[in-house]
Amino acid sequence: MIRNNAHKYSVSAMCAVLEIKRSTYYYQINLDATSQRKTENIALSKEIERIFKASRNNYGTRKIKRELLKLDKPKHVSRRRIGRIMRALGLVSNYTVAQFKPNKSCSNEALVKNELQREFIQEKELAVVVSDLTYVRVNGKWHYVCLFVDLFNREIIGHSVGENKTASLVYEALASISANLNDIQMFHTDRGKEFDNRLIDDALETFNIQRSLSMKGCPYDNAVAEATFKVFKTEFANQSNFSTVDQLEIELNDYVHWFNNIRIHGTLGYLTPMEFKLQPI
Repeated sequence: MIRNNAHKYSVSAMCAVLEIKRSTYYYQINLDATSQRKTENIALSKEIERIFKASRNNYGTRKIKRELLKLDKPKHVSRRRIGRIMRALGLVSNYTVAQFKPNKSCSNEALVKNELQREFIQEKELAVVVSDLTYVRVNGKWHYVCLFVDLFNREIIGHSVGENKTASLVYEALASISANLNDIQMFHTDRGKEFDNRLIDDALETFNIQRSLSMKGCPYDNAVAEATFKVFKTEFANQSNFSTVDQLEIELNDYVHWFNNIRIHGTLGYLTPMEFKLQPI
């Protein structure tokens, strides 16, 4: 009664009329508020845990906050509060785990220029495709994964798996692209021999694709590919044990689908690559 009429009468007057101590009233108010916060925290904790697990244990507070705003009943929650709840639930993002960084092998001295010049923001689909390779352990032996990424929407458009780090592995990833290869305008990579060779040169000439190589010893010239592989290692390669190449290929296909269609990207305004591509022009 007092709470419902607080906008009309003073709390002191109503407490006096009802012969209730003000301290008793405020104690009950605080008790009700505490109970309500506990109920809200329980519901919020369940949503945060669901989002975290759906992200394959990858999302931190920033992306979880974005996902909470997408709910049917959006929840406006600070990142600090999300962080407290995650700590209480023992939710630790894969990105908090220290990762081993191997030394790069020496690059070649090819005269091909860096035509991209770090213009990583592209406004047209397939205007520039970048690529790189990384290693994945399969049954105690190193295997390699090659990914092709469209700079327009950061979509992984092609990929391949093999035992050796060769031009054939790159060629297989190129062949896996479902889009029309004639639409690709530029192909940019680092100076690894698996990229700069006659097999790849012939393929690029066939589809009239311009070649671009990073400057010698400068990973920043291929920063998007480098960043994509950091994500790939953290979210996929470091989280699984592969006993066979077939298992790796199956799980890689599943991850690429999730990466393109479900995983939100900060550089895309927290949209998925497919959502970004389907935006009206």
